[in-house]
Amino acid sequence: MAAYSVPPSEVLLSKRVQEMVLHGEEPLGPYICRSGEDVDGKEDIMDTSPIPIIDLNLLSSSTTSDNEREQELEKLRSALSSWGCFQGIGHGIKTSFLDKIRQVSREFFKQPMEEKNKYAKSVDDFQGYGADPVPEQGQSLDWSDRLFLEVFPEDRREYNLWPQIPISFSYGKVTETGRKLLLGTIGKQAQFHARFNYYLPCQRPDLVLGLKPHADGTGYTIILQDEVGLQVLKDGKWYTVPKDPTALFVLMGDQMEVMSNGIFKGLVHMVVSNSERDRISVAMFYTPELGKEIGPEDDLVNMDRPRIYKKVTDYAETHWKFYQRGLRALHTAHI
Repeated sequence: MAAYSVPPSEVLLSKRVQEMVLHGEEPLGPYICRSGEDVDGKEDIMDTSPIPIIDLNLLSSSTTSDNEREQELEKLRSALSSWGCFQGIGHGIKTSFLDKIRQVSREFFKQPMEEKNKYAKSVDDFQGYGADPVPEQGQSLDWSDRLFLEVFPEDRREYNLWPQIPISFSYGKVTETGRKLLLGTIGKQAQFHARFNYYLPCQRPDLVLGLKPHADGTGYTIILQDEVGLQVLKDGKWYTVPKDPTALFVLMGDQMEVMSNGIFKGLVHMVVSNSERDRISVAMFYTPELGKEIGPEDDLVNMDRPRIYKKVTDYAETHWKFYQRGLRALHTAHI
């Protein structure tokens, strides 16, 4: 990624990405992270990809036969071990509810800047409206604005940063789905964080990214998107996650790779920019509770597959320190 001379904090304090787009400005130095030669912002957007599709209803329904359930479980195991992600269908959440989440998310970002700034964060904080905390010198900025909220535990919520209008929907159904998916591995007191992302059009999509390549420091992440743009890395090749208004995209974070002793893969992903349209996504991050020690499950360690990760505590904090430097932290958990 390209280095720059202008401190990123100066850019973040002066204006949001949305303001730059409204004024017709091209991206400044701190946002530039691509050469401008290898992509044009459109070739990256593919209509289809071989990303696995998992029917969650087959895993949970009492009417599913043992054979059907085992077949879908095997598909899930294969997806998580080879891709580290899947498109989840049959999750039981009505499409109308998912559409409502997308609608109110877009309505929030379409409000006047002075209204959104009522929930603004400082350059060093996580919760609130704005951009991620300022990265270390030399790391590029993402071409996007976001609203980040801590949802659970409830005592960590900062309600003064929770918009009252138009975001008035309940997180209950999305949270319940997340709990059902993989809850047993990360504990009943898991932390749930919600991130509402607004990826804006860019005059130079060949120079910037909506979200730079990274793996999440979570146990797993559930993403709801309205347009293509999210890409995942597998075997050195980038694949675009297809647009499916009925699906929830589920990806594994570094902590799941640690807990599975490397069987499930933490997924490296990014968001490309587009010159013609904007994009909304909502990500729910599921992370072990603060202070919980994680490590490979005992039954996943044997003579054929020795322990490759050690036990760690509060890995998310370590992950963030390395992320700010443009690095992945998974090596810190290796034995």
